[in-house]
Amino acid sequence: MDKLYNRTVVDEISKYIVTDEVVVLHGARQVGKTSILYLIQDQLKTKGETTYFIDLEDSRYVRILDEGVDAFLRYLKEDGVTLPPPGSKLFVFIDEIQYLADPSSFLKLMADHHKPIKLIVSGSSSFAIKSKFKDSLVGRIVDFEIYPLSFTEFLLFNDYPFQEGEVYTQKKTDELRVKFREFVLYGGYPRIVLAAGAERKEKYLQQIIDTYVKRDIRDLASVKNIDKFNKLLEVLAAQSGQILNVTEISNTTRITTPTIEKYLFVLENTYILKLVRPYSRNIRSELFKAPKVFFYDSGLMQMLWLKGLQKEVLGQVFETAIFAELLKKYGRETVFYWRTKDKKEIDFILRVKDALTPIEAKLNFEQFSPGAIRYFNAHYGIDRYKVTALNGTPKSPFQIYPWDL
Repeated sequence: MDKLYNRTVVDEISKYIVTDEVVVLHGARQVGKTSILYLIQDQLKTKGETTYFIDLEDSRYVRILDEGVDAFLRYLKEDGVTLPPPGSKLFVFIDEIQYLADPSSFLKLMADHHKPIKLIVSGSSSFAIKSKFKDSLVGRIVDFEIYPLSFTEFLLFNDYPFQEGEVYTQKKTDELRVKFREFVLYGGYPRIVLAAGAERKEKYLQQIIDTYVKRDIRDLASVKNIDKFNKLLEVLAAQSGQILNVTEISNTTRITTPTIEKYLFVLENTYILKLVRPYSRNIRSELFKAPKVFFYDSGLMQMLWLKGLQKEVLGQVFETAIFAELLKKYGRETVFYWRTKDKKEIDFILRVKDALTPIEAKLNFEQFSPGAIRYFNAHYGIDRYKVTALNGTPKSPFQIYPWDL
């Protein structure tokens, strides 16, 4: 097996390894969920724990688990797996749980009646899982969303030493700038990061698009006209970081508005893109304003939009990468944007608990104009903000490089 890397989320998952809840990992395909399962299994084996791995890509296992809990326990016994004594656990890993006809019922029965068996499961998307998960699992599962690699993880996969929060020399800063540029250009899918050379990265990324993105979404959304759907993906990728205008997209793609909204729902719930809402203290006002559309991965976005990976970082691509970094670090529900009717605009509003931080993403620190942020801070009574850029030199504590977000 290839080298396994200890991703940031593994430390969070570890806190729930000894609890009774079923651990559920979900996210887009090819973001590394299976590797995380194998890594946790290896860690448990090192501690002398008993583990068992089931890959539901193999339909034989699907048939067994679909027969029910008794059939599953019988299978474990026949395969020589003994149930643990009191006070210990058998750790069972199940990859691609969404292939089961009724995963909710299976997980509920296991969680309620077989607590010595700890389940750690993965699924290819929240849509595929949540459409089969019922309210009966409330309190029985703990969810972890798995994304493409963050920049810190990208450096880890490149065996490049980095300590978050440290002040670096100019030489190290220049090296990090080069690394972040590569990260923006190629994205954070693990296979792409580990591939050698731009040509191979581009080929593998196109395979992910053709094999997983287009095929999976096509099936989940019951796409009838493939050409129109592919055009929609291109248009949405070209608009990553921009305010979504469904009517305009409908006119461009000749897809009806209700159908576009259905596709957007599936694309968002399979972690291809995110609709980012405008920040407002007035919830009603927020709901009636158009969202911005952002892709989760800047490499994927460029392949869909420009049909190839670029040699220079475009502003729109950089902003998409910054969005993804914020989301990975702070969570899906913490990132907003802000825009007034007279077009004062801030790229991101980060809301963590009750603290607001306006954030601007620029290719160069020199491009920053403080007018909108000054207006926002005066209106909301705050005195902080961040400007993140790839080029130039920070001139104040509010100006930071992307790896310091």
